[in-house]
Amino acid sequence: MEKRIKIVDGIDTKELFGSMDINMKLIKEATGVDVVQRGDELVLIAESDLPDRDLTGMDMSEMKEADQEEAIGLAERIIAEYINLLKTGETIDRQKASYIVNLSREGVSYQENSVGKDVICFTHSGKPLKPKTLGQKNYVNAIREKEVVFGIGPAGTGKTYIAVAMAVNALKAKQVNKIILARPAVEAGERLGFLPGDLQDKVDPYLRPLYDALYDVLGRDAALRLKEKEVIEVVPLAYMRGRTLDNAFIILDEAQNATREQMKMFLTRMGFGSRVVVTGDVTQIDLPRGKKSGLVEAERVLKPVKDIGFCYLKDTDVVRHELVRKIVNAYDVFYKKYPEEIGE
Repeated sequence: MEKRIKIVDGIDTKELFGSMDINMKLIKEATGVDVVQRGDELVLIAESDLPDRDLTGMDMSEMKEADQEEAIGLAERIIAEYINLLKTGETIDRQKASYIVNLSREGVSYQENSVGKDVICFTHSGKPLKPKTLGQKNYVNAIREKEVVFGIGPAGTGKTYIAVAMAVNALKAKQVNKIILARPAVEAGERLGFLPGDLQDKVDPYLRPLYDALYDVLGRDAALRLKEKEVIEVVPLAYMRGRTLDNAFIILDEAQNATREQMKMFLTRMGFGSRVVVTGDVTQIDLPRGKKSGLVEAERVLKPVKDIGFCYLKDTDVVRHELVRKIVNAYDVFYKKYPEEIGE
């Protein structure tokens, strides 16, 4: 079975197909449909003699006519999403193409949800920072609308980076007077032992990811100047005790490694005119055995509070290397199948 689509005028087929035809290969993996160019047309082909099993696990040899029509329909929708994106002047890299395919399989349109059109802020080099996934867009909207937001999800979903970008944006717009970035000083399954230097030198390795995000958004020199003026503070979570923070944008990163007591202490530091974002991944808890995660408890305790937002990012929101998404998904599948392995 096949269907022909006329190529839209002005669309560069090289950009449509992607480097080494990767955009169409992703369609083949997801639907079992081959897409080839013949003159000024695209031909979508779903044949019964395709390989017995593609990467999605679909048994192509048993595809009936109705299944072939459905597969071609999905492939056509994905191509329409590609074309609409190219019309706006955007490029399609592998990551974006893969995300469009995943959304389309769920019956969600990338374009209709305006993913990527919302500019959070501009980096020091003038590059616009935008949400790259629907989950990120919902996360950004929650931070704008709520004074306290929890961003929970796997590695690589942009939880920390977006929170820092939103904080910088709020500072530039004079919505807050200060940015405070905090992190629990917990080793990821290692014992680092004695670290040389003064107190700041000892805690800086734990806070490096926050510095990296700041430098990327503000530029190293500007970030260091604001840090010297104490407009920006990057501190271990333990340093938050006893403070009340007014007119500040406060971020707690890696919150899954905060204890129950630390989480309650942190959340009660909030003063008038302040905003709080808590980020974490409940699948990567590095606390000593017997210590319960404050993030896990806060999720249960604070869910009924309507003025607090909870955003859950998924493996489809991963914006790192494509393999990171597959790794996250593989672990998720494994632990759902063998829950007794968690914590062993």
